[in-house]
Amino acid sequence: MTLDCRGGHCVTCADEGVEMTVRRVDEHRGLALCVDASGARSTVEVALVAPVEAGDTLLVHAGVALVALR
Repeated sequence: MTLDCRGGHCVTCADEGVEMTVRRVDEHRGLALCVDASGARSTVEVALVAPVEAGDTLLVHAGVALVALR
Protein backbone atom coordinates (compact mmCIF):
# COMPACT_ATOMS: atom_id res chain seq x y z
CA MET A 1 0.00 0.00 0.00
CA THR A 2 1.32 3.44 -0.87
CA LEU A 3 0.20 6.72 0.63
CA ASP A 4 0.66 10.00 -1.21
CA CYS A 5 1.03 12.66 1.49
CA ARG A 6 1.86 15.41 -0.98
CA GLY A 7 -1.78 16.50 -0.85
CA GLY A 8 -0.86 18.38 2.31
CA HIS A 9 -3.30 16.74 4.69
CA CYS A 10 -2.87 14.27 7.54
CA VAL A 11 -4.27 10.88 6.52
CA THR A 12 -5.42 10.25 10.09
CA CYS A 13 -7.40 13.38 10.94
CA ALA A 14 -7.46 15.32 7.64
CA ASP A 15 -5.79 18.37 9.23
CA GLU A 16 -3.37 20.26 7.08
CA GLY A 17 0.27 19.23 7.04
CA VAL A 18 2.93 21.88 6.58
CA GLU A 19 6.01 21.51 4.40
CA MET A 20 9.06 22.51 6.41
CA THR A 21 12.77 22.57 5.63
CA VAL A 22 15.25 21.11 8.10
CA ARG A 23 17.88 23.60 9.29
CA ARG A 24 19.61 21.59 12.08
CA VAL A 25 19.24 18.08 13.49
CA ASP A 26 19.75 16.86 17.06
CA GLU A 27 20.04 13.12 16.37
CA HIS A 28 20.44 12.24 20.05
CA ARG A 29 17.05 13.79 20.92
CA GLY A 30 15.31 12.94 17.62
CA LEU A 31 14.49 16.58 16.93
CA ALA A 32 15.09 19.00 14.12
CA LEU A 33 14.92 22.77 13.91
CA CYS A 34 12.76 23.45 10.85
CA VAL A 35 11.45 26.50 9.01
CA ASP A 36 8.26 26.87 6.95
CA ALA A 37 7.68 28.95 3.81
CA SER A 38 6.82 32.06 5.86
CA GLY A 39 10.07 31.78 7.86
CA ALA A 40 8.46 30.54 11.08
CA ARG A 41 10.73 28.17 13.00
CA SER A 42 9.59 25.06 14.87
CA THR A 43 11.15 22.14 16.67
CA VAL A 44 9.94 18.94 15.01
CA GLU A 45 10.10 15.31 16.13
CA VAL A 46 11.75 13.33 13.32
CA ALA A 47 11.85 9.76 14.67
CA LEU A 48 9.28 8.51 12.13
CA VAL A 49 11.30 9.70 9.13
CA ALA A 50 14.89 9.45 10.40
CA PRO A 51 17.51 9.86 9.25
CA VAL A 52 17.11 13.45 8.11
CA GLU A 53 19.68 16.11 7.43
CA ALA A 54 19.81 19.86 6.88
CA GLY A 55 18.08 20.77 3.63
CA ASP A 56 15.53 17.95 3.69
CA THR A 57 11.86 18.86 3.27
CA LEU A 58 9.35 17.31 5.68
CA LEU A 59 5.56 17.19 5.84
CA VAL A 60 4.83 18.16 9.46
CA HIS A 61 1.64 17.83 11.47
CA ALA A 62 1.31 18.73 15.17
CA GLY A 63 5.09 19.01 15.58
CA VAL A 64 5.78 15.56 14.14
CA ALA A 65 7.36 14.86 10.76
CA LEU A 66 5.11 12.38 8.96
CA VAL A 67 6.89 12.13 5.62
CA ALA A 68 10.27 13.15 4.23
CA LEU A 69 9.73 14.59 0.76
CA ARG A 70 13.06 13.62 -0.74
